[in-house]
Amino acid sequence: SKAHKLHHPPSNVIQQATTATTDITMRSLLVAILLQGAQGFYLPGVNPYSFSAGELVKLKVNKMTSQKTLLPVDYYRLPFCQPENGPKMDHENLGEFLAGDRIESSPYRLNMKVDMYCEQLCITNLGRGEQKGISPNKMVRAIRKNYHNNWIVDNIPAASKVEDDTTVTTRYWQGFPVGFIASDTKKAYVHNHVNIEIQYHSVETEPDKARVVRFTIEPFSIKHDFEASADDDDDSVEEGAARPFKVADIQNPIESCNSKLGKKEHTRYEMVYARGREPQPASGRVLFTYDVTWTENKQLHWASRWDVYLSMDNAIPAKVHWLSIANSLVIVVVLSAMIAAILVRNLRRDFNRYNRLATDEEKAEDQEEFGWKLVHADVFRPPSFSPLLMAVCCGTGAQLLCMSVLTILFSAMGFLSPSNRGALIMAQLLLYVLLGSVAGYVTARLYKTFKGKSWQKATAAVAFGFPGITFGLFLIMNIVALSQGSSDAVPPLTMFVLLFLWFGISTPLVFFGAYFGYKQEAVEFPVNTSSIPRQVPDQPWFMGLPFTFAVGGILPFGACFVELYFILASVWMDQYYYVFAFLLLVFAILVITAAEITVLFNYFQLCGENYHWWWRSFSTGGSTGVYVFLYSFVYFKQLEANSFATYVLYFGYMGLASLGLFLMTGFVGLGTCLWFNKTIYGSIKID
Repeated sequence: SKAHKLHHPPSNVIQQATTATTDITMRSLLVAILLQGAQGFYLPGVNPYSFSAGELVKLKVNKMTSQKTLLPVDYYRLPFCQPENGPKMDHENLGEFLAGDRIESSPYRLNMKVDMYCEQLCITNLGRGEQKGISPNKMVRAIRKNYHNNWIVDNIPAASKVEDDTTVTTRYWQGFPVGFIASDTKKAYVHNHVNIEIQYHSVETEPDKARVVRFTIEPFSIKHDFEASADDDDDSVEEGAARPFKVADIQNPIESCNSKLGKKEHTRYEMVYARGREPQPASGRVLFTYDVTWTENKQLHWASRWDVYLSMDNAIPAKVHWLSIANSLVIVVVLSAMIAAILVRNLRRDFNRYNRLATDEEKAEDQEEFGWKLVHADVFRPPSFSPLLMAVCCGTGAQLLCMSVLTILFSAMGFLSPSNRGALIMAQLLLYVLLGSVAGYVTARLYKTFKGKSWQKATAAVAFGFPGITFGLFLIMNIVALSQGSSDAVPPLTMFVLLFLWFGISTPLVFFGAYFGYKQEAVEFPVNTSSIPRQVPDQPWFMGLPFTFAVGGILPFGACFVELYFILASVWMDQYYYVFAFLLLVFAILVITAAEITVLFNYFQLCGENYHWWWRSFSTGGSTGVYVFLYSFVYFKQLEANSFATYVLYFGYMGLASLGLFLMTGFVGLGTCLWFNKTIYGSIKID
């Protein structure tokens, strides 16, 4: 027996456990600090393009987004001005389609270093005016739902500039609003004029060329009283129909739109809000105009142009993340100290008691043993409830864990920058698909250990179980998005691509991994399992499932909820999240905390002579996912959403994410407990 070869098992086991925990923590810290240094470096995914003076610079429009509905919609769903031959869709990758991006051409004419003054775009009919008892037009509805435009020039999104009498505020996320609701009249007004401010940096090697480094939009609402050109027939313009590049005679021009003035001026805040000027209501015939201002920025280089977006102009200082990590590290240190105090001391005492030779007096008295040694013949008995489901959950959890670690690593190294749209979603999807072999292998190995016979059923369950739930929910979300006319709705071709990734790549890899898993020997245990199960004594209330489930998840959740807030803000509030080095460290803390708390409860459970630890350890570790789902209810209050479609979309996706986290941390908890139990039972003498 292996147990007889260990002369001093207590110190060996304790030393191994302490060293392993310290080593994991130190490695995680070292990696995160190293990657934090590389945080500013990213791979944009495109080569810099240098524009000659006067060269056409394309302005593209993306989906419109709203925090009230969470449903992005296509830009041209509203009666905006369209290009001469109609909008043309950009070539998009799979990740952009899944994210709801719809990048299209626009009628705005921009030329490098060529300023434009109150350039007229077109006249369009926005529809009927606002009246009680009558349904408002599309533009009014979009403004009341707080939709924002998201424009792009040379692959950088538009920052939004907002001005009032005293301050000028620039925001680098969420785009700029379609319009606004007046505080006095409560009516909707459309932003029909934009100041397009573009900064460029001259190329050192090519002085006659320049690169775009900053793109800012300042929207205004200006009521132009105008007479359309002779070829414009008022009656022929239907609601939603736009005549591109219309030219009109403005009767009441502001200074920048007055061609009779000798000096050209760009539109300013003082002009728009001068005495006697009114904003443009979101109804009737509207003239759209724009200014273009080009400014050289000698300090900002092309390679650094995304920095202000990724840092969100330092709206969230790095100190917030460091304080969050310090808080998490305190939790880890306290938990580790608790484990060291309880487990190390108790295990040393247990090992000494179990391994020493009994005296004649003790043999004569036939003292009854107590503690976790009593269940040595039952501790590795297969789960009493559905060993197949246990193996499938662990396989899926292992797959999700590997996918998460690799995605965060690639992101921290700069390969998945937001400047490469759709890259993060594509990386997650492809890594999940390619790691199907991990799920198959772990499931097969565990199921063989549990002496399961339905091997084909187990493999099919892991291949179609979680992906089937995900795809089914995704299909429901897609139907909801379609019913709302949202750009979140995935085209049929993209749906076929997803099905091919699932059935054509992921499923064969799952069976491939399962084949090798079944070829391996079952997991070897240090003690034999008896044929007759031992009766489990009554357990105290604090060792029941509700208590361990509640306590087991709150510490890991407490260690990561600050970063979770920022991640949710990036998903639901269109903010940028690019502190993946912090995320890597927080993720390591989450995994370590979940493992430690699960091992602690596992030890208490075995001491209470309860050997049903398989599902208990999985649920204790996975309970973090339940806390994340409960937190999503708290976070939902910030979104000001009130439609049924929004509820379905938000809680559907948050439920799916929480289920994935439950499986992932559940696998971490079970894997750690399996290692712990094998170690302690392999270190005692069994008669």
